[in-house]
Amino acid sequence: MHPAVAVGLVFGGCCSNVVFLELLARQFPGCGNIVTFSQFLFIAVEGFIFEANFGRKRPAIPIRNYFIMVAMFFTVSVVNNYALNLNIAMPLHMIFRSGSLIASMALGIIILKKRYSVSKYSSIALVSLGIFTCTFMSAKQVASDSSSNEEDGPQAFLWWLLGIAALTFALLMSARMGIFQETLYKRFGKHSKEALFYNHALPLPGFLLLAPNIYQHAVLFSQSELFQVPVIGLTLPIMWFYLLMNVITQYVCIRGVFILTTECTSLTVTLVVTLRKFVSLIFSILYFQNPFTGWHWLGTAFVFVGTLMYTELWHSLGPLLARCRGQGRPKEQ
Repeated sequence: MHPAVAVGLVFGGCCSNVVFLELLARQFPGCGNIVTFSQFLFIAVEGFIFEANFGRKRPAIPIRNYFIMVAMFFTVSVVNNYALNLNIAMPLHMIFRSGSLIASMALGIIILKKRYSVSKYSSIALVSLGIFTCTFMSAKQVASDSSSNEEDGPQAFLWWLLGIAALTFALLMSARMGIFQETLYKRFGKHSKEALFYNHALPLPGFLLLAPNIYQHAVLFSQSELFQVPVIGLTLPIMWFYLLMNVITQYVCIRGVFILTTECTSLTVTLVVTLRKFVSLIFSILYFQNPFTGWHWLGTAFVFVGTLMYTELWHSLGPLLARCRGQGRPKEQ
């Protein structure tokens, strides 16, 4: 599959997924476990039927390698979703996770002994500066809200710090997983569908540890107001509809990401995912009317300028503009 198609899946699926996740988290902030379990179950069942051929197809990559990858993937998914229950707002959640650019480049240099051009370092630094500018402004809002409530203020801020620590851990683990995937594909070949299936099927027993919380939120979802699905006319609790749409869009999103890992380097994949998160952030702020200051717009500018530098668009535009100017000149008589 062409990388451009995978990028389209990432942006379309992941941006829609964030909208439904925020609708869920606004109603029930602690619903991260049931969301993660539903996503894993759906992708595992789909992969068992269409990829593993009901268990008859042997994996191309040794199963022991998948267990290592699964341990990292399961941890990242659970910790990221659980952070929403630690006083982490959705905009801050998205922006902070986008700091994986720095983690991916740093671990690539340390583990893979990679070296990048000065323009690549500059572009990543600019993108990260824009992201952390927005993170800082969002963090000020948390501090302001905490100080306005004298009773729960210190406790709320401590929970926020714990959430930041959880996101930091998930950030580094996600970058390490990306590098591990890259080394596996170089050794055994590209098998994105197979990796997608095993990364979601093998962790399912781990959700038994979270079963009480998952059941509690399933009951709460069933008690939500009824909603009639357009076109098909099916009526169901609205929280289950949000969860269903979240699961479907997550499948489209993660499928695009795994395809990208087979076509591009881990740093390029990280950049694409980071830009997707930033687009989701802008949409979330506009759609859900979250505060967006001039500093946020400055951070946005940093991100997009850094992206243009990374893709070296200027080098492609130079010859094109030169040809256009040449064609526009009148011919000498």
